[in-house]
Amino acid sequence: MISRLLFLIVIVTSLLTASVAAAHFLLNLNVRILHIEHVDDGLSVYLRLPMPYLVADKLGPVGTDGDPEPAPYTINAREDGKLVHYLDPEQLRDDPAGLGAIAADGHIINFGGKDLTPNIVTVAAHKRGKEPSFATLEEAKASLAGNGNFPDDPAPYVGDTVIDVHAIYSTDASVNEYTVRSDLDPGLPGQEETANLIIDYGSDEPKIFRSRGLMLEPVPVSASQFSAIRTFIEQGILHILEGTDHVLFVLCLIIGATTLLGLVERVTGFTIGHTVTLIAGFMGYVPSGAWFVPAVELGIAITIVYAAWMAVKPGSGSSADTLQMFLITTAIGLLHGFGFSFVLHEILRVDSPNLWQSLIAFNVGVEIGQLLIILLVWPLFILMRRFNERAWQFAKLGVAAACSVIAAYWIVERTMILIAA
Repeated sequence: MISRLLFLIVIVTSLLTASVAAAHFLLNLNVRILHIEHVDDGLSVYLRLPMPYLVADKLGPVGTDGDPEPAPYTINAREDGKLVHYLDPEQLRDDPAGLGAIAADGHIINFGGKDLTPNIVTVAAHKRGKEPSFATLEEAKASLAGNGNFPDDPAPYVGDTVIDVHAIYSTDASVNEYTVRSDLDPGLPGQEETANLIIDYGSDEPKIFRSRGLMLEPVPVSASQFSAIRTFIEQGILHILEGTDHVLFVLCLIIGATTLLGLVERVTGFTIGHTVTLIAGFMGYVPSGAWFVPAVELGIAITIVYAAWMAVKPGSGSSADTLQMFLITTAIGLLHGFGFSFVLHEILRVDSPNLWQSLIAFNVGVEIGQLLIILLVWPLFILMRRFNERAWQFAKLGVAAACSVIAAYWIVERTMILIAA
């Protein structure tokens, strides 16, 4: 009865998650960066974020033509019967501070229990792909030097526009610890995947704080290096727990191991491989062809099927098999590591402060995430194995079959994407 219930849970959960499996390579990923410099009159904030965050929820009422009135700083148009939105350069040049106010007011900095008031200094807009680097404080200042920059004609789509804002959050006291949050909720698909990076320059060594999503909950910022590192560890954990392919792969490792030590060795092999290619991909030591991303995604799906087969094949679990699986999981980790390297490359640069600490902390989080899955699932399987060997074998086959079916679906889907690329 327990085995059947477990099998049913696995199947239902798998079917629900198969259609929404998170891709590693979110090429249009929303990235938000805040450089926060401590100055005499408060905090000097250099903010970069995608323009849709500022205007996507501000369309006006529907007119007689059936289209809504344009959102502030945008122009509506029809292309192939679809409503599209362009940046309005003229309105932006006439009143850049208005758009800057939307951005600054939407990012709340709280110090001593009080929300600080922002004053807009400069606003700039860039077409995605042509925006200047924003990895360091010096680069952020250069991007917002002068009276701001605005895209030349033709005007870019709103979705292809990046907005930079320099604002001063005034305070009469010296700021040590504070929190940052955002109340911008544009209702965009994928906004939960927004990569947020807060870089604080309140001490001799800059501190990097990492968050993901809308940032509705306050992010504590302080001079503590551990607090900054912890945010990357947390994101590494989430990267594993919220990645369906990661979870399925670890499940296959669990059902194929006979000892806890052997299981940890296999999972650690994955982390080693993941670390190597994450760093290599971040540094740019990977092919740049359009085929590379879908090829890696396809390879990841194939590895899940292979791991499921290895888990149930006769003779799995021997000492020789443990070494073999360690090498295999290391190789598979090489594939998985490419994925997040591209995400990190969007928010970090080679010259970013504390780069190696951030990369190492993220990978520590990856290992912790995998160990959490083991701690949750391994005891259940051990109990089942001890009390009902037949039920355990049934559950083992069920998990392997469910993982294989989902991965097979991904193989077909990703093969088509690879062919198109």
